[in-house]
Amino acid sequence: MKRTILILTMLLALNLSALAQKVQLFLIPDTPTMTYHVGEQARMKVIALDCGVAIYDAEVSYEVSEDLMPAHEKSSVKLKGPEAVIKVGTMKKPGFLRVRAKIEYDGQSYSTTSTVGFDPEKLEPTTPMPKDFDEFWQEGLEQLSKVKLNPTMELLPERCTDKVNSYLVSYGNINNTRMYGILTVPKAEGKYPAIVRLPGAGVHAIGGDTKNAAKGVIILELGIHGIPVNFDSEVYAALNRQASLRAYHTINIDDRDTYYYRRVFLGCVKAIDFFETLPQYNGKVGTLGGSQGGLLSIVVSRLDPRVKASAIYFPAFCDQEGYINRRAGGWPHTFKSDNNRTKQIIETQRYYDAVNFARGLKAPVFYAFGYNDVTCAPTTTYTTYNIIEAPKQLCVSPNTGHWLPSEHVTKMWNWIIDELNK
Repeated sequence: MKRTILILTMLLALNLSALAQKVQLFLIPDTPTMTYHVGEQARMKVIALDCGVAIYDAEVSYEVSEDLMPAHEKSSVKLKGPEAVIKVGTMKKPGFLRVRAKIEYDGQSYSTTSTVGFDPEKLEPTTPMPKDFDEFWQEGLEQLSKVKLNPTMELLPERCTDKVNSYLVSYGNINNTRMYGILTVPKAEGKYPAIVRLPGAGVHAIGGDTKNAAKGVIILELGIHGIPVNFDSEVYAALNRQASLRAYHTINIDDRDTYYYRRVFLGCVKAIDFFETLPQYNGKVGTLGGSQGGLLSIVVSRLDPRVKASAIYFPAFCDQEGYINRRAGGWPHTFKSDNNRTKQIIETQRYYDAVNFARGLKAPVFYAFGYNDVTCAPTTTYTTYNIIEAPKQLCVSPNTGHWLPSEHVTKMWNWIIDELNK
């Protein structure tokens, strides 16, 4: 049995490309689903390899914590032969336990992380929904409807391919601002569905998605900061160093009417109006994004019934008040700091929390995340998934962090294109 486990572990190491390091440390939960029921005891086998060969008799230190919470246990185990067992423990309510293990070997330190869930499908939000949530956003949509689109399109020959044309585009948004993005359109004659591809956090250039547009879909890859998205990288590096844009998620954080993301949310919705000016558009639109883009994918689908499908991966702003209730909260971790736990900030953020948009989703959803994500923690992303009542498909990659395996990226794109072609 031990020999079989060792061989399987070596294969796992190869599959994960872990041999980039001389020493690899593996944590293997005693259930293939990496989930337990509340009250069940979780255990993990720990194995260490040196260039693919088992390390014997070494000591492995570890700590156990609830998702993004301080460690409640710190201990160590000694490898008996090629392996040891860590008694992870259990939880009294739905959630996640994370184990961080470390080994000192030949003067170097090596570590790994594994996270397991306890009835995570039963997690519920801690963030309440304001009574006037719908009215607030309806007022915003009415303001948006009065904004003239005034679209612009500039062909970017250097970014075109034999199958796809690329354009720098912009259109009007509230507060006399504009939204910018890169539009990719199939060259072949015909009409196509469209996807609003929404960005992760930060200030950065956008390249355009010719690869997926070649599959027969119009894609508008948006920026959110009201500046062109095709400058040299040095320009965005300088902007990221500016105090205002480095922490843009905090701008007017205590005022629901002027918070930075109000303009962003409404500007992303306006993208659908832009699609309707394109002769190649067939009237079917979807949203897609991860992290901050996952939040925006939820938001646009919630606010605009024209959306027919949404691909969402590890969304940000999920159940931010988790920290106030002694569990993980969503990125940007606003309430991890006691200084932000004012009545005004708490009430404002409820109008921008992903869970409150997710409650009203109608279009089908593809939803993906990993248990080891410490940016958008699984406690928050699973909580948000649980309250979605629209048709939904869950894609979990337990041992991944703030990224998706390429196979799951392909699965996501195939799903949304198939949905829009129905």
